[in-house]
Amino acid sequence: MDSRTVALIRTTFKAVAAEEGGPEKLASSFYATLFSDYPHARDFFPAAMDSQRDRLVKAISYTLDRLEEPDRLLPFLAQLGRDHRKYGVKPEHYVAVATSLKTAMRRFTDTEMWTEEIDTAWDEGLAVIAETMIEAAEEETTPAVWTGTVVERRVVLRNLIVVRLRLDQPMNYAAGQYVSVQVPSRPRMWRYLSPAVPANADGEIEFHIRGVFGGWVSPAIVGQTKIGEQWLLGSPLGGLGVPRNIERKMLMICRGTGVAPLRAQLMAMAQRRTNPEVHLFVGGHHPCDLYDLETLSRLAAANPWLTVTPVSESDANPWWYAGSGAPEAELPGLRPRLTGQIGKVVAGLGPWSDRDVQIVGSPSMVQTTKFRLMAAGMQTEYIRHDPLF
Repeated sequence: MDSRTVALIRTTFKAVAAEEGGPEKLASSFYATLFSDYPHARDFFPAAMDSQRDRLVKAISYTLDRLEEPDRLLPFLAQLGRDHRKYGVKPEHYVAVATSLKTAMRRFTDTEMWTEEIDTAWDEGLAVIAETMIEAAEEETTPAVWTGTVVERRVVLRNLIVVRLRLDQPMNYAAGQYVSVQVPSRPRMWRYLSPAVPANADGEIEFHIRGVFGGWVSPAIVGQTKIGEQWLLGSPLGGLGVPRNIERKMLMICRGTGVAPLRAQLMAMAQRRTNPEVHLFVGGHHPCDLYDLETLSRLAAANPWLTVTPVSESDANPWWYAGSGAPEAELPGLRPRLTGQIGKVVAGLGPWSDRDVQIVGSPSMVQTTKFRLMAAGMQTEYIRHDPLF
């Protein structure tokens, strides 16, 4: 697409998004149109659509922001195409989605603004997206869906568990990627989880799941997961990872269960002969939220290139926490725990201009940390995080 086409698409989307309630109205109109004009499409979506609507708007925003970066956008779309095979999506379904999205956009765009040129621009942009996803799906030879059997469920905190599964066949994901997961108690409600271990020939995989208050899926996983039940997993997604030939030092920052994809990368790197220096900051609200320090301690003690610094916003654990054990200061390989908001703490210890940065956590944590690093002089091109949806 040329720059004129990209500008027209972005301008119309931003005009709709800027209106009060614009993103929500756009998503609602899109799904209403899709389900009305293509009733069979309803079967691909969960009964509760709140999260789905929010995810749609974020996906559109992420894609439009990268229309002029094909080296980043096209691999992302190809991953989505491979992942969408789990729904049984066919080329005609992409046509239905594109048509419904353009109809919704036109409905909320000023009549005088929606010109024939803008109509053509949206047709071109949506065609590129659909064709990339369809082509990737058709060329893929791996399974559309993996089945995983729960072989271990371990309670870490009252709202956090570690689940280990054995897949029906190995999944060749890269350490740092994430996968969509569907559990028996929440059919058609796929959620993204990051493996906490590298891929292995035995098909064993581990997830760290925290129950989100008011959520549809995570509380069900934390409270209802049983040994022997079967989960469905989609194709791996995401672009985090540390290439073997990297020369720059690494700065990794995570909060809560965001430690999982970073830990998987560190485990994979530990199998290599040489690595750049890596400084990992692992954060949580309370000290007990730093639940994986023993594993990180063993990694740091065995690998001189790795430095681990724990960070908590509070020095005290919550009243309900009854855990015991050695303080993190007694664990080998760890720096003394620091207190404060993790983004502020890390930015204040810089400069980190000689580092490549990865940030994993909630959308608000990622954005806040990213802005603090940029304010401290870090260039955006060296900061990576996965799409926030």
